[in-house]
Amino acid sequence: MIRQPSSGDGRAPREARQPLHRNVWVASGTSFLTDVSSEMLQNVLPLFLANVLGVRTWAVGVVEGLAESTASLLKLWSGWLSDRLRQRKRLAVVGYAISASSKPFYLLARSWPVVAAIRFSDRVGKGVRTAPRDALLADSVHPSRRGLAFGLHRAADTGGAVVGLLLTVLVVYLAQGRDYLLDPGTFHKLVLWSLAPAFLAVLVLALGAKDVPVAAGEPRGPKIQLRGLGRPFTAFVICSAIFGIGNSSDAFLILRAQERGLSVLHLLWMLVAFNVVYTAVAAPAGALADRIPRKWVVVGAWCVYAAVYLGFATARSTGQVVALFIVYGLYYGAASGAARALVADLVTPELRGTAYGSYHAVIGFVGLPASLLAGLLWQGFGRWHGLGAAAPFAFGAVAAGLAAVLLLVLVPGGRPGRPEEESGGPHA
Repeated sequence: MIRQPSSGDGRAPREARQPLHRNVWVASGTSFLTDVSSEMLQNVLPLFLANVLGVRTWAVGVVEGLAESTASLLKLWSGWLSDRLRQRKRLAVVGYAISASSKPFYLLARSWPVVAAIRFSDRVGKGVRTAPRDALLADSVHPSRRGLAFGLHRAADTGGAVVGLLLTVLVVYLAQGRDYLLDPGTFHKLVLWSLAPAFLAVLVLALGAKDVPVAAGEPRGPKIQLRGLGRPFTAFVICSAIFGIGNSSDAFLILRAQERGLSVLHLLWMLVAFNVVYTAVAAPAGALADRIPRKWVVVGAWCVYAAVYLGFATARSTGQVVALFIVYGLYYGAASGAARALVADLVTPELRGTAYGSYHAVIGFVGLPASLLAGLLWQGFGRWHGLGAAAPFAFGAVAAGLAAVLLLVLVPGGRPGRPEEESGGPHA
């Protein structure tokens, strides 16, 4: 890769000391509003499936896994297309608009296949927007501040989740009090409340963001392929895929918590605490990933994940489940920004959209088998061997531990303070 020139006196280059680009704040605001909307539905959706529609855990796994995996090809395509067009914003806006437009259809859902179709539409939107948005963020900041930028973005995203969950708590409390199971009327009220922030998020990005010119260099041919992105990036994606096969949908954590005795209202308060921790950790962890090798931050986060999942496998009380879920926020806060910043470090600027698309696509592809496997382990293998619901969490802990070891061995760990990449393009 191209080595970033230094200032010669040990100080960061001038671009690294300037204010963060407006795109960081606009994208953060968009994600904040989107998560206000999404969190009002996402965390109660497995309860809607299990409590209202009466589906079993394998079907929950299909809905969640299918939603992520079938949209994965779009993540790869949209990232590649943003490189070819050298336009990130337009694709990101279209993706957010698709997701917002899918939400009203939950009011018509009466069976799990319909819910799966709506979730698929929502994830199509995410598939279209994610890679161009991440590439836009990486294009807009100096490499030595990339961890901070992604950390701030994730903090805003999760701050929106906190607000969305607090609104959900209010709606649930007013609609059904402390009932153990979710009521269908409550779910429909949450759908209606979620629409305004979803569409407002689209307007914020459309009116506030702008594309940033990328340094010269044409994409290497018309094909989408991992090979051209280099061995370090491919190694990181492989490690992430191994981690991902044990990283089933968080819907199973919610169902596990309800199984341990938490009511809908208590579940929501637990999720609020989880997201507060996530929000508090994301920006500092991103800044830390600008000072030490980013892979160490990711490895630490994966180790926290393994410990939490092992705890979920053995948890016996509601107090243990709540404590574990709050600690789970440490994993999310540390991993989300550092992993995205590491992707940008491992590829050249003109292939950055393709790299983010490839990374998100691979993670999404393993989402379906991961969630389906978790559902089968919960109801099949786990019961046959006396493990019950502990089986998918024990498996996830083992996969995370293996992925962390391989990441240490296979992926190079350059110091992000001395980025190994581009010098071109505005970063102000």
